[in-house]
Amino acid sequence: MLPYIIYNLQGRSFTKQHYKMLVLGGGSGGIAMSARMKRMLGAENVAVVEPSEMHYYQPIWTLVGAGAKSVASSGRSTASVMPSGVKWVKSKVQQINPKTNTVLLDDGTEIAYEYLIVALGLQLHYERIKGLPEGFEHPKIGSNYSVQTVEKTKKALQDFKEGNAVFSFPNTPVKCPGAPQKIMYLSDAFLRKTGKRESAKVMYYTSLPVLFGVKKYADSLWEIVKRRDIQVTLRHNLIEVRPDKQQAVFENLDNPSETKVIEYEMLHVAPPMGPNLAVKASLLADEAGWLDVNKETLQHKKFPNVFGIGDCTNLPTPKTAAAVAAQSAVLNRTISKILTNEIPDKKYDGYTSCPLVTSYNTVIMAEFDYNLQPLETFPINQAKESRVMYHMKADVMPHLYWHGLLRYVQTWLVLCYEIPPVAEVKVTKSTHITVTELFLLVLVLQYVLREVK
Repeated sequence: MLPYIIYNLQGRSFTKQHYKMLVLGGGSGGIAMSARMKRMLGAENVAVVEPSEMHYYQPIWTLVGAGAKSVASSGRSTASVMPSGVKWVKSKVQQINPKTNTVLLDDGTEIAYEYLIVALGLQLHYERIKGLPEGFEHPKIGSNYSVQTVEKTKKALQDFKEGNAVFSFPNTPVKCPGAPQKIMYLSDAFLRKTGKRESAKVMYYTSLPVLFGVKKYADSLWEIVKRRDIQVTLRHNLIEVRPDKQQAVFENLDNPSETKVIEYEMLHVAPPMGPNLAVKASLLADEAGWLDVNKETLQHKKFPNVFGIGDCTNLPTPKTAAAVAAQSAVLNRTISKILTNEIPDKKYDGYTSCPLVTSYNTVIMAEFDYNLQPLETFPINQAKESRVMYHMKADVMPHLYWHGLLRYVQTWLVLCYEIPPVAEVKVTKSTHITVTELFLLVLVLQYVLREVK
């Protein structure tokens, strides 16, 4: 018995780890802030808790699901993106105790902190749809929201013969709220390119009362769906999938007793989403379970040594990588002020960006703030479909992400938040690159090449 006890005691450390800055989460926000904190405090004072061995640039999964990019191109090892010298704790957060300034991990380790950055993302809940996730075993269902299911979208699209191509948007907060309709536009384009569109009906069911939250971009999107004969049904939520019958069941949110059963040849599911479970169970959460932060400074409303960034927060703006880039600049300033006992003076205005992919070579680049007012970066009308913005989405932004945001290099992805809106330039043919757009693309590519070197 005694050797058994000694053996088990040897596997446990009773020395509590302590860090000046503890970062929870190794996603976009966590890695971006750990790189900034390394510069501010020194690598030896920073630790990151992240269980995953792989780090993914999730915005590119839209193009992976459409067959335009490979899933391999979206991922790199977590070790390769973790700032050098920073302590990487390969474990999962079990409990957050802000009253004692400690975090309990799932292996029993307890870590104490002076300051805490919470960047734990959100939770996908496929199981809240009856018939999922087991339904993904059937070849006609996919989802671009998970690395396990994104290639199933591509297979369902490529195997499409005739019938309904159905796309859903859940009745919950979501990350990248434009993604469910991006794959819809790409699927429509693919079916046209392969000569199958006449045998297909493209259908979009969204829980929202609008196609898109910002009127300027919504108006353009309505023109596209009408021109391309895409059927849009508002205020309907996917509640069940019947894979054996190839049926999707939608609830009418304005009349919950009414449901629609839609047969599909292809189904793309945007799952219900919710707050991270560790955050939800802690004193850091608001009533809905999201991290409760000041929307301007990103400092926690009750615990001044706690900060938040990204999808786990209750910031009233769409959850995107571009939002994280803008938030990281503000949060860096907030923390620097707090550390010197000053009042935070930099304010986050809700800037976010959603490159709405409308085909294999066009994008509507939506940029806006908390008030759903356009906050555009480029001297063109960004509500118009643009080829250069497609290249920005598909080719430039991934480079800026890997070589800029995650390394704390001041690239456009980070600095775009600082740039004020510019005057619009009228574009005569939105689906062709204008001289202005070409000039912008050359400038951006030159900048990226300098950063990569």
